[in-house]
This record gives sequence, structure tokens and C-alpha cells, in this order.
Amino acid sequence: MEHTVTTLPTARQPGCPFDPPKELIEIREHGPISRYLFPGGHQGWLVTGYDLVRSVLADRRFSSRKELMRHHPLIDYGDIEVPPAPPGEFLLMDEPQHSRYRKPLVGRFTVRRIRLLTERIEQITADHLDAMERSGPTADLVTAFAKPIPSIVICELLGVPYEDRGSFQENIDKFLGGEAGEEELIAAYVATQQYLEELVAAKRVNPTDDVLSDLLDSDLTDEELKGMALILLSAGYDTTANMLALGTFALLRNPEQLAALRAEPALVDGAVEELLRYLTVVKQLVRVALEDVELGGRTVKAGSTVILSYNTANRDPERFADPHVLDLRRQDGGHLAFGHGVHQCLGQQLARVEMRVALPALLTRFPTLRLAVPAEEVALRPESADVFGVKSLPVTWDA
Repeated sequence: MEHTVTTLPTARQPGCPFDPPKELIEIREHGPISRYLFPGGHQGWLVTGYDLVRSVLADRRFSSRKELMRHHPLIDYGDIEVPPAPPGEFLLMDEPQHSRYRKPLVGRFTVRRIRLLTERIEQITADHLDAMERSGPTADLVTAFAKPIPSIVICELLGVPYEDRGSFQENIDKFLGGEAGEEELIAAYVATQQYLEELVAAKRVNPTDDVLSDLLDSDLTDEELKGMALILLSAGYDTTANMLALGTFALLRNPEQLAALRAEPALVDGAVEELLRYLTVVKQLVRVALEDVELGGRTVKAGSTVILSYNTANRDPERFADPHVLDLRRQDGGHLAFGHGVHQCLGQQLARVEMRVALPALLTRFPTLRLAVPAEEVALRPESADVFGVKSLPVTWDA
């Protein structure tokens, strides 16, 4: 009998903040694809298996276009018409529009270019660890470490002046954090849009050494540059900030793995990949079938909305041995934390470098680092947030 899901599980189990919702794992046990009845009655699909999620991400018969995203996994939008993505916001576009915006950025995010940033990331990290040490021996790791490092890096890449960064980050946190009320969220989003518009205009007058200034000689309009900046900002800050905080939390809750990373610095590359797989802070994405597609023995009809469950795909026992175990020496790599296909995360190398630099530096500077509250009291971000993480992470160490 075909399995039908009527509610997308979102609640994590008490004491298990790193695992996907138990009910979601149970859904995958029925098979890698299930029918999903969306609020409002749309008959769509929920894909929970690794191979099928990867297959959809590589298949251009499945669309990312915003105007097709009429069905939300948790909310009934009724008959509301969804407009196309604003100029430049290429994550919500298909080819050829997607490539028009992505291609000019690819050269700015190569492995080689990002490695050249390593020294600057090391300095930013050291500065914040110095500040933690001076004000310690306690800290909220989110505000003292996890947020400011990627925030400063992305602000420097976009050329945001130093004096603007405080209010800029505050507005970003409001519209990405999942806790702001509707009015506050809209106000923060509009303020960020307005600021980016002014920033692009300022670069036209006085270009500096940053990604936006590099693009001024292209045929991209100011409106398009603003949209591209918003995508870079959203993808390059919030995800990495939550990986740094949640990754530290996971290591502190797995002392054997933490000890291995401290003892073997060369383990850091594998540790970063395993944390990305194990935590999967971007929980799911949505695609829409442009034509009838055979998927996992089912026919996905044209116009059907498909939910891709990243966090169950990255915990699929048919792909990963002991998938619910954090194993920094894991050999079966190939996680989907950065997606796959043409929309694979443009800033993945930057995120990797930030984690490879920041996590070992933190653990080396504070060898007695530990939670300052019981693990069950660590406040998690609401499930309404697009990116999973912790709101705060109180830590302490021996002075």
C-alpha cells in the first residue's frame, strides 16, 4: 500500500537536537518517496532517500522557479499568486536566467581564491578568541564566535563599511532567524534591501576591492546586483554561523570525537565534512515537476510539488553506515549539505575554510571548553527558521 504523509514532522526529540525528527526518519523507512498531502489539498511528494534527492537535484525537469512554488509544506497559501524571483535572486530561477547571474560569481568563489582568504579568516578568528579570553571564562558562543566570523567575512566580500555592520547584521538576523513577527520580519527585509540598493549605488561612485565592485563592468543592472548580493548574504552568513555553533555543540556532546580532533589536526577536513552531513542545517528544499517524471517507481505529474528532505537523505542507511553516529573518520562521504547539480552552493568552499580555521582554533585556545548549562537547556532555533541551529550556546572554560 502506498504511503501518504499528511503532516511534515518538524519537532526534534528531547535530548536529541542533532537528529532529524523521529517521525521523519520513520517515513523514510516506508521507502525513499512518499505521497504528501499539502495544506490546501495539493497532492505532491516527499523524497527522503539519498539517491532520489540527489537525482531530483540533478534533473532539469524539476524547477526552482519561485512563481511555481505555490504550495508550502506547512502553510496553506490559498489561491495567492506567487511572483517570479526579483532580478538577481538566482537560487529561485532556472536556466538560462540562473547561469546569467551565477557565472559572473563563479570565478570569485574558486577553491584557489577562497584559500587566499584563509589568512584573513585566521586573523578574524584570533581577534574574537582574544576577546572571548579577555571577557571569560564564560561566553555565549553564538554572539562571541559563531555569528561574527562569517558576518565579517561576508561583509568584507560585499564591501560593507565597518560602521554599517552592526545594524546590517541585526536586520539579517531578524529576517533569517525565524522568530520575528510578520511586521518586524518585513521591516528588516525591506531595510536590508534598501541598504543593499544604497551599497550598490555607492560602489558605482567609489568602487573598492570587493565582489560587488568587481561586477560593475558587467552588463548587470543595479537591481540585479542588489538581488545577487542578497543571495550571497543569506547563503554566506546564516548557514556557516549555525554550523559553527551547532558543530561545536555536537563535538562537546561527543567527547571521543572531540578528543580525536584535538589530538590529530589533520583530521579537520574530514571532521568538517562529517559535521556538515551529520547536522544538515538546511533541512529541505522544494522543487516543482515541469513534466511527468518517473521517480522511484512513481509517476510525479507535471505541476507536482516535491519536498526534498536533506536531513534524512544525509542520514540514509543505504548510503551511510551507522548514519546517526558522528564519526569524524567516516570514509563514505558525498553528503548533500551543499545540495547538488547546477544549484549546488556557490559559497561551499568559503564555508569549508571558515569551519576548518575556526573550529580547531577554538578548541586549541580553550582546551577545557565545555557547556555552561545542561545540554537539554540549550535553546534551539525554531523549526520555522530555514536554517537549523541554536539561539545561544553558553560555554565556559578553566581560566
